[in-house]
Amino acid sequence: MNINKFFETAVEKQASDIHLIVGKPPILRINGQLSPIPKIEILNQLELEKFIFSLLTPNQKEKFIKRRDLDFSYETSDGSRFRVNILWEKDNVGLVARIISSDVPTMEEVGLPRVVYDMICARQGLVLVTGPTGCGKSTSLAAMINQINNERAVNIVTLEDPIEYIFKPEKSIIMQRQLGTDMISFQSALKHVVRQDPDVIMVGEMRDFETIAATLTLAETGHLVLATLHTYNSSQTIDRIVDVFPPFQQNQIRLQLSLSLNGVISQQLLPKKGGGRIATREVLINNPAIVNIIRENKIPQIKTAIQTSADEGMFTLQQDLRRLLKEGLVEKEVVEYYLQTLPKI
Repeated sequence: MNINKFFETAVEKQASDIHLIVGKPPILRINGQLSPIPKIEILNQLELEKFIFSLLTPNQKEKFIKRRDLDFSYETSDGSRFRVNILWEKDNVGLVARIISSDVPTMEEVGLPRVVYDMICARQGLVLVTGPTGCGKSTSLAAMINQINNERAVNIVTLEDPIEYIFKPEKSIIMQRQLGTDMISFQSALKHVVRQDPDVIMVGEMRDFETIAATLTLAETGHLVLATLHTYNSSQTIDRIVDVFPPFQQNQIRLQLSLSLNGVISQQLLPKKGGGRIATREVLINNPAIVNIIRENKIPQIKTAIQTSADEGMFTLQQDLRRLLKEGLVEKEVVEYYLQTLPKI
C-alpha cells in the first residue's frame, strides 16, 4: 500500500482531513466526523515511518527529526493538494493532512455576506478572518483574494505556512511565499514586503507579537491586509491583539487598531441539513461606534453595537445561527447546541 492511496481515498470520500497514527487504521474526517478507512489494517511504526518519510526531501527529513514537527504542502500525481503536518507522539511519527481543493472558491460559494465585498474594496486597512482550527478561515481568505484578483489590477503578496490554494493571476499580480522555502519567518517577510510594491498583503496567521505589530503597521500605511487569528468572536479578537502588547503600549495599539481595522469576520462550521457543512459567522464593521469602543477599552459593548447595527450589515453569531435555522439550512438541535457553547462576550 502506497501513502498516496490513502490520500486518493480521502479525496474520493470528500474528507476534509486524514489522520495517520501508529496503532490505528487511517482515519478520515468527513463532515466533521472521524471514521476509519474501511478494510485497512492498523498501521505499525515501521510502515508509517516509511510512508511519511517517502513524502520528504532529505532537507525536510533533517528538519523534522531536529524540530519534531514540520508543515508542508504536498501534491499527488493527479493534482490533488494537501496541507500536511507531521509530528512525533510517544516516540512514533504521525501525520495529519488537510485536503485542499484545486479550485479556488468564490465568495458566493463560501457564503460570505455582501458587506465583506465592501471591506476588501478598500485601498487600505485590516480585514481579519477568525475562528477555531478547521473552520474554513483559509478558504474564506482565498475567496477574498480571488475576488480582488478578478476585479482589480493590484500587486498581491501572500505569506503562507504552507501555501494552500494556488492562485492564477487574472487582473492582479500574485506572489505566493511559503514559510521555510520562500521566507525565513513571517516577521522577516513582513519587514521586507514594503520593498515589493504590494497593494494587498495576505498574512496566513498572526501568530505572535512581532507579526501582529508588523501587520497593524502595514494596514495603516496604505496597504490592504487580510489576516487570520484563532479567536471565536470580534470581542475576543480585539482583546487578543491588544493583550499581546506590553501594558505601556496598549493605549497606543487601541488607537492604531481603531484607525486601521476595516472589519472582523468570525466563523465556525456546522453540520448542514441534508449533509455537508455550512459556515455561520459574526461580522463586525468598524463604524464610529466601534472606533470609540476600541479606543475607550469598552470591549464588552461590542456585542450590543453589532446587534444594533444590522442596517449596516453587522450581525452576531447568535443572529446568524437563527437565520440558518429559519432558512432550513441546519437542524434545530445543532443551533441549540452551538448557542449553548458560544462565548458569553
